[in-house]
Amino acid sequence: MNEIYFYKLTGAGNDFVFIDKRQNPELHLSPLQIKKICDRRFGVGADGVIIIQDRENYNFEMLYFNADGSTGSLCANGARCAIWFAEKTNRLNNRKAKFISNSVEYSGEVISDELVRFNLNPPTKAKFNFRIKAADQLIKADFIDTGSPHIVIEISEILKDPKNPFSNYREISELPVYQLGKEIRYHKDFAPNGTNVNFYTIENDEIYIRTYERGVEDETLACGTGSVAVAISAFVNKKISLPISLITWGGETLIVNFEVENQKVSNVTLTGPAKIIFEGKISGNFFTNME
Repeated sequence: MNEIYFYKLTGAGNDFVFIDKRQNPELHLSPLQIKKICDRRFGVGADGVIIIQDRENYNFEMLYFNADGSTGSLCANGARCAIWFAEKTNRLNNRKAKFISNSVEYSGEVISDELVRFNLNPPTKAKFNFRIKAADQLIKADFIDTGSPHIVIEISEILKDPKNPFSNYREISELPVYQLGKEIRYHKDFAPNGTNVNFYTIENDEIYIRTYERGVEDETLACGTGSVAVAISAFVNKKISLPISLITWGGETLIVNFEVENQKVSNVTLTGPAKIIFEGKISGNFFTNME
């Protein structure tokens, strides 16, 4: 394989390796090669790989792959980064984008130099206030599919000690996100593809969120579709007012807004930062014995 030119972008801490098909017209990556690129010790390091290519009647097409090499479902922070990237590569008109990802049409716009708004489609599924068994206890949760499936749990619903009903978590920093997230991600109720898992708490009308992402199989510093799921859950259960600010585990702020009419959510937006970290090239021998 010849050299691959790439860009490293971050959307509120969600980081991605971007590859432009205009620069790499012969590009073809196997799942194993994508996994190696995303490896944080032996590769570039990222939560996923995004390939941007031209598409007739659209500004671009976004192909998203998880860090484990699998084809990803909707990645909202990745979409925001893609809109930003499309603006920098002269694909947009008046900073507005219409694009395709996984055969679904989306839109968005660049608001300022590093601020991007992405327009999501309405949630396809939602179930509120059910119990899920994890960590040797029954935990109250919500399930919302915002383009990717998400479990949402308010941290005070979880007991540090299942035998002590007063041992609720109060600080999100104390939560064992990896252990809890991994257990729920593979829960039989969400077979065969599993689910993403979000934990949140509310302080001064701001939501603090942590997410375990499938495909990455670890906690990430931010999750766009997860932030939207948490915002909808908090709106329904906690009556928090719109728009809703969420502080990610990476310390960045994402803003979710939407409209509700006849108990149906519409006009969903996710707004937050997107920027390039660096650019480079991957040498052909990086994939030795992996073709």
